Amino acid sequence: MDSNDNGGFLWGLLGCCIPIVGLILFLVWKDQKPKTAKAAGIGALVSVILGVLSYIVVFVIIGASAVAFGV
Repeated sequence: MDSNDNGGFLWGLLGCCIPIVGLILFLVWKDQKPKTAKAAGIGALVSVILGVLSYIVVFVIIGASAVAFGV
């Protein structure tokens, strides 16, 4: 275990902005730096969940507007 494992916010932000990097960092650091790995993994997970939710919301809005306009 690394003594410099503080679970920094910026690693979580990096994982949120670039989810694949967050996933890779999580997998690489899960044993050596568990706190930092958790931050990067949670950032990646949040990004993926928000992406899926945004697609669902967009499809619901498009579907509702298509029904409203009779398309």
